[in-house]
Amino acid sequence: MTTYPKEPWDLHGHAYVGLWLLPRVNTPAPHSPATRTVTIFGRAVVCAAFFVYEQPSPLTYDEIMTTVLVRQGWRPRVSITHIWVNSPASRDGGRELWAIPKDLAEFDVAAHSSYAAQDIGSLAVRSTRRLPFALPIGFRTAQDRAGTLLVSPVSGRMRTGLTRGRWSFAADGPIGFLAGRKPLLTLAARPFHLIFGRR
Repeated sequence: MTTYPKEPWDLHGHAYVGLWLLPRVNTPAPHSPATRTVTIFGRAVVCAAFFVYEQPSPLTYDEIMTTVLVRQGWRPRVSITHIWVNSPASRDGGRELWAIPKDLAEFDVAAHSSYAAQDIGSLAVRSTRRLPFALPIGFRTAQDRAGTLLVSPVSGRMRTGLTRGRWSFAADGPIGFLAGRKPLLTLAARPFHLIFGRR
């Protein structure tokens, strides 16, 4: 039996996040049917991200995910639609604590240079311009747990910046809906400190 930390998880590391505006027909459905996709002139806000969780996080591992901006009534939420990690403890904790549909994948990471999840996607980082200070961040995830909406808080701080890089996704892979599409922008979070879950 895999063990994992109790919530909240005190997470540290760095991440790169791409943002796309996709036609609704090409956008994955929210994880919970109790939420609705937010659209801007008929396009949905979709993100793909590579996260690297580092010491002193309770677990250290790599992660790739996609999210869709949704609403619960009029309250904005983040729906995690696809996600892979290389830690069984993170997979099991994410599923059981927050109904996040984590699966396992193999990763090849050269920090701040290249990120790849086998048969899923990759990012080659060319350059990043960061702000000289950290910014606060806060949002809530909205996931389906056996037909019930589970909303979980995320808060923290991150030093952000704009990144030049090249995203690539396997056309026949699970994130094929982003294959061949250029992001509106790519943000870096170097470093971040996030509290995931309820205190």
